[in-house]
Amino acid sequence: MQVEQAGEFILNKIANELPETFYYHNADHTRDVYAAAKMIGEAENISENEMQLLLTAAYYHDAGWLISKIEHEQESCKIAREHLPTFGFSQPDIEKICGMIMATRIPQSPKNHLEQILADADLDYLGRDDFFTIGDRFYHELGHTDRDEWNKIQVKFLSDHKYFTQTALNLRGPKRRQNLEMVKALLHAKPMKKFSLPHAIEDTIYVLVGMLFCSFALKSFLVPNNFFDGGVTGISLLISETYKIPIAYVIVVANIPFILMGAKQVNRTFAIKTLAAVIGLGLGLLYMPEQHVTSDNLLICIFGGVFMGIGVGLSIRGGCALDGIEVLALYTGKRISFTISEIILGINIIIFLIAGIQLGLPTALYSILTYYAASRTSHFVIEGLEEYTGVTIISGKSDIIKERLVMELGRGITVYKGERGFLKQSFDVSHPVDIIFTVVTRMEVRKLKNLVHDTDHKAFIFTSTIKEAAGGVLKRRARDH
Repeated sequence: MQVEQAGEFILNKIANELPETFYYHNADHTRDVYAAAKMIGEAENISENEMQLLLTAAYYHDAGWLISKIEHEQESCKIAREHLPTFGFSQPDIEKICGMIMATRIPQSPKNHLEQILADADLDYLGRDDFFTIGDRFYHELGHTDRDEWNKIQVKFLSDHKYFTQTALNLRGPKRRQNLEMVKALLHAKPMKKFSLPHAIEDTIYVLVGMLFCSFALKSFLVPNNFFDGGVTGISLLISETYKIPIAYVIVVANIPFILMGAKQVNRTFAIKTLAAVIGLGLGLLYMPEQHVTSDNLLICIFGGVFMGIGVGLSIRGGCALDGIEVLALYTGKRISFTISEIILGINIIIFLIAGIQLGLPTALYSILTYYAASRTSHFVIEGLEEYTGVTIISGKSDIIKERLVMELGRGITVYKGERGFLKQSFDVSHPVDIIFTVVTRMEVRKLKNLVHDTDHKAFIFTSTIKEAAGGVLKRRARDH
């Protein structure tokens, strides 16, 4: 009997012919059942001939999914009867293999020792640390959308299930019961109801408060002292100072071209909200009384920048922009080979050079400090304490770490398939490994590292700060505006 050749044949068919939507019933599951069957078979002291039949049944037990989702065990048997004779299997041996395949049918009803072993191997994961990871694949394959409904199914299935061999009872039984209790806990856990204003009202409040902060910064700090900022606000201040035009009118007119670009580059909703916010800012500048708070240049550039940054940041959180420089950078970036940050920097250098020529170098230098204070403040307002950190974890105990990240830390994960090893003294030696990637807030990084090192003190962890996503225009909240 050519067990490995027969197994390689069917594994290739499963790997190449099953649709990608088979997240659970795929080649990985077949390999998993093969490994579990071999482990249980060795512990149960079956003969060499019985082991060959058992492993062949493990290879072919889900081959029927290639043909049909209905009665796939019978289809698996048809495939086995068709192909196994070419690999040296006799008819009686094939019937024993088919008996084991049919024993995996739910509800399981094995009739002999070998059938009990394969039945236990097929559901070996129910009593393992990677239960939730593998169960999640099954959840997505079935197309469930309601997690509570899925957890109810899991509770019933785990409650009804039983292992047949003494090996599985001893090795997997305790963890299976523990997994059952964990699923019950998830099912009965009631998420706290979070109070939140309707999105439109929340956005309006953000924008209104942002307009007030920007108006206060301009009327009380920057305009009375001939200071400047970067971006469109800086251009407006420069024009207003040079031609003695009220800033309220200049800032509205200067933003109109960028609002039109925003309609094309982002969407109409963004453009309409931005137009309303800019007009509101203009009205605020027109009617807010001018207050000369201080003549100290250092206080002007720092606090003028801080208040300006708060206003711009809040407006962005509200889904619009009181300064259209990012839209211009996006528009330009599609036509030249510079990043958005480089384009913004270039535009601001030009603004501050003109300011230096027109109003003197000291004013320009103080204005650069104002812009820096504004940009850092707006960044903090947008990101706040929720600045995200990407964490990549490479560990030989990845299955346990994956489950703990999801179940204990409550984080979603992405898993890449990789290889570890390739040491200088043994370059040809490597092992497959799951590379785990997740995203946490910077406040959670220490907790995550402690969790991983508690599981595997040799785990390799590295982090990266996530500042902006490709294709984005502005820093936004999680929801789409």
